[in-house]
Amino acid sequence: MIRQELVDEERWISSDQFNRVLALYQVLPGPEAHELCVYFGMRARGRWGGILAGLGFMLPGFLLMFALSWAYVRYGLETDNVAAIFAAVQVAVAALIVRAVFRIGGHVVTNRWLWAIAVLGACAQVAGVHFVLILALGGLVYVVARRGFYTVAIGVIGLAAVGVVALSLRNGGLAGLDALSVDGSEGGATTPGTVSLLLLFWAGLKAGMLTFGGAYTVIPFLQRDAVTQGAWMTNPQFLDGIALSGLLPAPLIIFSTFVGYLGGGPWGAVVMTVGIFLPAFAFTLLAHDPLERLVHQPRIRQFLEGVTAGVVGLIAGTTLALMSVSLTSPEAMVLFGILLALLFASNRRLLIPAVIAGAALWGWVSQVVVA
Repeated sequence: MIRQELVDEERWISSDQFNRVLALYQVLPGPEAHELCVYFGMRARGRWGGILAGLGFMLPGFLLMFALSWAYVRYGLETDNVAAIFAAVQVAVAALIVRAVFRIGGHVVTNRWLWAIAVLGACAQVAGVHFVLILALGGLVYVVARRGFYTVAIGVIGLAAVGVVALSLRNGGLAGLDALSVDGSEGGATTPGTVSLLLLFWAGLKAGMLTFGGAYTVIPFLQRDAVTQGAWMTNPQFLDGIALSGLLPAPLIIFSTFVGYLGGGPWGAVVMTVGIFLPAFAFTLLAHDPLERLVHQPRIRQFLEGVTAGVVGLIAGTTLALMSVSLTSPEAMVLFGILLALLFASNRRLLIPAVIAGAALWGWVSQVVVA
């Protein structure tokens, strides 16, 4: 849509320039559509133009998600019908994330080294290894491999794999997955936690600086902070937030507003959203030209490619945890299979809200039939 308006309709920029800028922001972290708006706004009217264009892109979604977060907390899932609808929608979200892993991985995991990094990252996530170590190791291994030091790269991957297995055994096999799969009561009808606003801002900032490859890559970072470590929400509530964002005309990453609201109420929603989007503003407004020169250096680009493969592994590992709390019955498995087939069969623009709405209808009908 941005390309059509700026290149084809308004003719503000050339197609080649648009492609060059898009390529830069696909390598850097942050939601690239938002960064494109900030960059072209800055080109048109300086830094204030970039700020206004960025706010114009994210504010409508923020306000809508803020309102939905308030309604979710205020009214909750107090009836069987609503609970059944949200349970079915959580299955749809699990299918969406599985499709995202394949789509992002198809663009990112393009050779055997990146495959090895992604698989190791998924196993390390399940074993409970901290994501910083996973991403740093992924970037370094890929740089070493691309420079021709294959024996060193294989040795590092082997040692890391042994470490992951040892950590898994020490923790009792799949204990790491159990930790990721923190469950709890049904979402909604809850009182927002008293999580520190500074902590919520930091969680958002970390996620905003690590969203390589698309908005879905923010999921493992926020899930770790909000569910696994911070424990201010459950995995079902986390899935509800992703589902609500999928219904909005907004970037998926806006579900961070929901995560912040459940952690710290209205101000928690604000600071989490600021943290998520701040890197996208900062990278573009303050450092576009230096970053463009930086990512054209082969070693830096290779490091970022390895990091991105590691992020794909993180999403895959987190997906297992989210599936374990949503696919809890034969009916849920059937719905998951149907929705996943639809998602792989079509790329239509309104497919995501249609899938979520269809799952909601499935949940309502199933509850009516049971009643």
